[in-house]
Amino acid sequence: MKLLDSSDRSFLVLHDFIFDRTRSIRQDLSMQIINNDQVICMYEKMVRFHVTSNHKLRRCEDDTTILSSIHHLNMEQLTKCLASLYNLYDINRTSDSVFDNEAEFRSLYVLLHLETHSHSTGESLSSWFSRLSSSIICSKEMCFARRVLRFFRMGNFWRFFHTVASEATNLQLCIIEPYIMEPEYICFLDKVIQNGLVESCITGAEVRALAVACINSSGYKLHPYPLTLLSKILMIEELNLESFCNACGLHTSQDDMGNKVLPTKQTGFSHPKGGFQCNVFQWLELVENPQNIRNGAARGCKFHKAQVGIKCRMNTSPTIDFTKQSSWQ
Repeated sequence: MKLLDSSDRSFLVLHDFIFDRTRSIRQDLSMQIINNDQVICMYEKMVRFHVTSNHKLRRCEDDTTILSSIHHLNMEQLTKCLASLYNLYDINRTSDSVFDNEAEFRSLYVLLHLETHSHSTGESLSSWFSRLSSSIICSKEMCFARRVLRFFRMGNFWRFFHTVASEATNLQLCIIEPYIMEPEYICFLDKVIQNGLVESCITGAEVRALAVACINSSGYKLHPYPLTLLSKILMIEELNLESFCNACGLHTSQDDMGNKVLPTKQTGFSHPKGGFQCNVFQWLELVENPQNIRNGAARGCKFHKAQVGIKCRMNTSPTIDFTKQSSWQ
């Protein structure tokens, strides 16, 4: 696994090398029916490898057809590793004990189900939850995963982005990445969809598009929405946000103070297409080091509520009031 830190070879070469050998190890363990605690540690390392690969493969610049195929195989092996790991947890459990990393690894199964139409992970969440112990259900990792799942499916963009930013572990962040990533990856995903490798994919651009659509339709026409505030809510640079709004068919303007604003009640909104570029979601850069993920380093982004330093309150209308707060950092 230390090979992941090497810069002597491309990540695709390293991935193929480790991928083949970890799969052989799993086959050997299965044939010999070895199910002890040491095997659990091995499986946890292999899951970390596939989760790391899920993150790194999205940043490779090779042919998209090849990358999408490798990514599909990697996700397939990830789900198989998780299924075997969960079985090992159950086999080696004594009374109501919980393994040290079990809650976090169980939460990954929930995060793989963010898309309601996803069938790649097999069993439905409702039946899967019914078999979990109360200690796992009530763990902070599982509570986080369930909240993120709820916010995503409800379209609660503010809570979705900020809950992920303040509470996700490195492993969880790598699983959620496709849903929070910047639109620079939409071209890649469009090609993947066109090649028939996946039917559809919900991305961070779509979540942000929902937010822009809500603000455009519910805002007060005489008071354009400041892009500075919107960029903080959606965690995207203001310049990139302006490009994103334009890609959604909305125009931006300047107020009397020279600040960029989004006039609301515009009728030209449409979901964005691929082709525009944005910077990577800032705190995703903190998981670039595979060792952070492999070692289960502390909460990846360190973008916690105490550091954000803002409060929100819901008004009678569906808006969030950030006015006259000077504590944003």
